[in-house]
Amino acid sequence: MLETGRFRPPSAAVGRLLASMMNALEQELATLIVGELNLEDVPLETVTADTPLYGEGFGLDSIDILEIALLISKKYGFELRSDNPDNQKIFATLGALA
Repeated sequence: MLETGRFRPPSAAVGRLLASMMNALEQELATLIVGELNLEDVPLETVTADTPLYGEGFGLDSIDILEIALLISKKYGFELRSDNPDNQKIFATLGALA
């Protein structure tokens, strides 16, 4: 039975599972971005959560980011809005996007 009013941190196993799920999502997003935007010069084995989407890293521009937002909306069923004040943070790195 759950106790109310008391926070219990997740176990180490739950932490590892969440990290594994995030790694899988990051890999899936990297594959989606590279494949859909034809980024043949971006080797997937060098992509990490800290890889920037703009400039170095993926080398995307604002039009590419709009395409990614549309792809994510279609694939995962939620909307990334162009007027969101957090977009600079959301699209900063692969890990932030995941």
